[in-house]
Parts: sequence; C-alpha cells; structure tokens
Amino acid sequence: MFGSSQRGAVAYANVGAETGVMSASPHKLVVMLFEGAMLHVTLAIQHMKAGSVAQKGKAISRAIAFIETGLRASLNKEVGGEIALNLDALYAYMSKQLLAANIKNQTEILEEVYRLLSELKGAWEAIGADGGKPLQVKPPPVTVIDPLAPRQSRLVKA
Repeated sequence: MFGSSQRGAVAYANVGAETGVMSASPHKLVVMLFEGAMLHVTLAIQHMKAGSVAQKGKAISRAIAFIETGLRASLNKEVGGEIALNLDALYAYMSKQLLAANIKNQTEILEEVYRLLSELKGAWEAIGADGGKPLQVKPPPVTVIDPLAPRQSRLVKA
C-alpha cells in the first residue's frame, strides 16, 4: 500500500546523504567523494563475484563518475601545480582501470583501484580539515625608535 520498506530506507539514506553534503566543509566533501567511489568499487566487486553483469556495470559507472566528475573535476591544476597534475593522471588511470575491469571481468583490477582510492583518502584525511594551511609564524617584534631619546655612542673606547 505505501511501498516497500526498502524504498523507504533508501529514501531516508538519500536525505541523510544530501544533508551531509550540504553541511560539509570542502575538505569533508572530498572525503565523501573518496568514500562514494570506494563504496561503488566494493559493490562492483560483489556484483562481479555474484555474476550480476548489469549491477556490476552500474556500480563501475558510478565509481567512474565519482572519480571523473567529483575528484578529478575538483582539481585546480593552475594552483595545485605538479601535485594536481599527478593526481589528474592517477584519476585518469583509475578510470581506465575500472573500464578494463568491467571488460575483462577481473576483480584484481577493482581491488587495485580500491587500494589507490583508500591510500589517497588516508593522505587527504591526514592533511586535516584545515587544508594543510602553513603554520602561522609571528613576525618579529617591531622596535620603535624614539628620535628624541638619548642614544648610546657607537664609538669604541680605546
């Protein structure tokens, strides 16, 4: 009459995810992108082992979407320099590997991509929510010179 309880649970989870995204910091959003990609790679492995070809393809497509339209699209190559370029190449490699895993039906390739995502996520989390901002260094105190104050002579006494 009111639909399946599974649909209700999925709708509730979607609301929770949307709320999390809207209230998340940019740092947390990147963590969530890694988690989403990793979840779909895990689902692809499960579907591949179960022989569910359509579900496997759907999970791999979603993992690629997280990588391409989330992680890779968020790179700022102008500001990020060499690190951003290396990450771009790594994300491209992961997407290519996901396609290869789908075609070859090899879980080993999916497991490799999962490991790469997990390592990157760990590194991103280690940076912390402050974005790896440099330490705040206090400038040396400024010495105010009073031009009318008596000064010591700089002449050396013999």
